[in-house]
Amino acid sequence: MDRLRVMETFVRVVETGSFSAAARDLRMGQPAVSKMIAALEERIGTRLLIRSTRRLTPSEAGQAFYEHALRAIAEANEADAAAHGAGAGIEGRLRVCAPVTFARLNLVPKLDAFLSAHPRLSLDLIMDDRMIDLIAESIDVGLRLGDLTDSALIARKLASAERLVVASATYLERKGTPKTPGDLLAHDAVVYEQRSGGQEWVFKRGTSETSVALRGRLFINAAEGVREAVVAGLGFAVVSRWMFGPELASGKVVSLLPEWNLPLMDLWAIYPSGKFATTKARAFVNWFEKIMASPADAL
Repeated sequence: MDRLRVMETFVRVVETGSFSAAARDLRMGQPAVSKMIAALEERIGTRLLIRSTRRLTPSEAGQAFYEHALRAIAEANEADAAAHGAGAGIEGRLRVCAPVTFARLNLVPKLDAFLSAHPRLSLDLIMDDRMIDLIAESIDVGLRLGDLTDSALIARKLASAERLVVASATYLERKGTPKTPGDLLAHDAVVYEQRSGGQEWVFKRGTSETSVALRGRLFINAAEGVREAVVAGLGFAVVSRWMFGPELASGKVVSLLPEWNLPLMDLWAIYPSGKFATTKARAFVNWFEKIMASPADAL
């Protein structure tokens, strides 16, 4: 039995809390996973998993084995990458998560270059606006926007973008163009209900500062919905430049209050806490950081 494969399987069982979920992630049959873990426990001579009605949790011995397995897997991956050499590319399976709209506009169109550089690599891209549990969903690296509130995350800032007040030309023709932040109170706000957005914003111009609490009738928790609402002329929104790159370039959407500044939007690469960043994850992050540093590529 391949001991590294057994360790990888055990790690997935611990992180997902079930044989069936681990089997799906590993693309194996559930009976094969159960049999592999049973054989592992028999070989070691102790119970590694405590079975309850809801999930599997590691015993004290199982937790120690899990931590050892994480280190062993990371070291094996590093050794494999070193043996192949930097010019040979990376291989295996890489799982990346990212917000839907950001990934659709700024990541997916650029992926061909990364995949072409690493022909033996397969990429699982999980596009989701929710805050994904990296460990539970076996994510190697996540892309996250806005402020990070989880101090346990291993994070690296990749880029920052302007936040803008945007509205469609059709909306402005109908409602008029606001000249100051205070004018926004007489307009319809489309409020993006995510941690990266909200209803109250601080605008700055030189030494002047003013706070505006948006008055919205439409609250949306997905960036795709905010985009459609703004383009359809339902109101203005406070968003990052990344979110409306094509529409700003075409003039379909207009940036308002150009003399006033809002807090920047940060882009982070985040890694599962307690785990080594794999060679694959680091290669992806290094590549994407260069992409986002190019004004011509980053929308």
